[in-house]
Amino acid sequence: MQNVSGGGDVPVVNPSTVAAGAARPAHLGDFHLRPRVLLITALAVPVGCAAAVAAFALLRLIGLITNAVFYQRLGTGLVAPGAAHHPWWLVLCAPVAGGLVIGVMARFGSEKIRGHGMPEAIEAILTGGSRVAPRVAVLKPVSAAVSIGTGGPFGAEGPIIMTGGAVGSILAQSLKLSADERKTLLVAGSAGGMAATFNAPLASILLAVELLLFEWRPRSLIPVATAVAVSTVCRSFLLGTGPIFGVPPSSGAPGPLADGLALVPGLTGGLLAIAATALVYLAEDAFALLPVHWMWWPALGGLIIGVGGLAEPRALGVGYDVIGQLLTGHATAALIIGILVVKTLIWSLSLGSGTSGGVLAPVFMIGAALGAAEGGLLPHVAPGFWAMCGLAAVVGGVMRSPLTGIVFTCELTGAWNDLLPLAVASVSAYALSVLLLKRSVLTEKIARRKLHLTREYTTDPLETFFAHEVMSHDVTVLRTAETIATVLPRTGYATLYPVTDDTGRLVGVTSRRALLTRAGRTVQDTITPVRVLAHPDDTLREVANKLAAGHVTGAPVVARGEPGRVLGVITLPQLLHARRRDLYEEGHRERLLTTRANGRGA
Repeated sequence: MQNVSGGGDVPVVNPSTVAAGAARPAHLGDFHLRPRVLLITALAVPVGCAAAVAAFALLRLIGLITNAVFYQRLGTGLVAPGAAHHPWWLVLCAPVAGGLVIGVMARFGSEKIRGHGMPEAIEAILTGGSRVAPRVAVLKPVSAAVSIGTGGPFGAEGPIIMTGGAVGSILAQSLKLSADERKTLLVAGSAGGMAATFNAPLASILLAVELLLFEWRPRSLIPVATAVAVSTVCRSFLLGTGPIFGVPPSSGAPGPLADGLALVPGLTGGLLAIAATALVYLAEDAFALLPVHWMWWPALGGLIIGVGGLAEPRALGVGYDVIGQLLTGHATAALIIGILVVKTLIWSLSLGSGTSGGVLAPVFMIGAALGAAEGGLLPHVAPGFWAMCGLAAVVGGVMRSPLTGIVFTCELTGAWNDLLPLAVASVSAYALSVLLLKRSVLTEKIARRKLHLTREYTTDPLETFFAHEVMSHDVTVLRTAETIATVLPRTGYATLYPVTDDTGRLVGVTSRRALLTRAGRTVQDTITPVRVLAHPDDTLREVANKLAAGHVTGAPVVARGEPGRVLGVITLPQLLHARRRDLYEEGHRERLLTTRANGRGA
């Protein structure tokens, strides 16, 4: 392995040009350069505004199509397809017609409009350099509006995640930005659209962190939070303020009994999440076996929706009115059971057809129906209390986002006094989902596209050690004037040797291989310019970044105030010390406290 040189146009480091006593660069792995963070934050402001406008336009377009299809009138207000009686043929055929339109749009417009938005946004981040085609910004919300407006049991949040993300991505693509900066603006648009749709700013930020950013760092969190704040303010002018499913205020916390019993909707919500996820991908596999082009699948999914609509018309559409009834305790037993069974089936099976629509609103409705159904068997706490627990549980289980499930429920209802039982329900459902299901409804789709995604965030072990703790202190330092014949016996298998001049100042590096190929000469003839310098107070993460940027696998360690004075050498194998320590702490088990009876002090 070559340690002293690398490919690419990487500038070399001249130790003599490093200012003595130079301050240690601010390690902001996040803030690398503060002006860049300020720039991306400034760009997040118009992205947040645009995301709010996009959310408003999408909701109005859904209302327009719903009114036109089911009520034969012009209007943009959100209405439920099943709120009035409709001819059976309309309930059955409207979703099929909507599916046909979506199939044509996907076939001849962009296949990216298929699906519920979040996996597509994740894929754009993971493999596409956070680039989203401009036509997706138009076709995705239109296709979702057609799907939901013709009775599709989906939510508006998935499409707005993709549309808001497209807005941020398009702005980023028009400027000279890095892939990470494009990702930040894409997620800022997605989170801004979520906040404007549900008036849930904190949950939208958490959703961005848990599902889209794959990090919790200031460089991305600050711009995303800025876009969410701006979008929420814009929403207040466009759609109003206050929780969209506000429940009557409670006089106090539910109490220990309710806190403990929240495990019931939590565990059952986890099981329901597992079943719904399995149904989605069972349906997807079944559609893939059909001897017809995928363009026709959404229409077949629409047929499933239509049949379900005949059984329970209130399961059609985005269903905000039904969610409101469930969360305020006004839903009838027939509606609760109908939603729990029919909504779960038609949502899971039709989503597998590749149609366009989001998952959050259906998950809200299914979870709230589960909790409401169990509320008849559990002690009464407050109207809609158990429905809220079921909602938080199913979100935590389906999305594998327990914090988002907790905060979303609180922001949607304003029931902050119920925070503890909601946490019990959401986290227990999340735990069950993790234990029994390999991947979530989001990550399974990513895995099926041959991509790997991890959502387990942990401290980088490279951040816990400094270079001086692992570097080689006793290194062989060669002089430029020495002959190769005299220094070869002092060299071994090490592949990096610092070279100094007669004054002891670092002037370059060499390797045993270079020495062997120039026998009979001096060390001066074998030196290579220093590409990377490390300092003893660099974290191993900083050292790893320097080695990667310099395309080398080792570097001299020099005093920060005296860049010509060699203190040691650090190489890639030494960076593994941090990983070995991390593995030791994870796997090594020992008893530290023992009884005196065993002959040891307590």
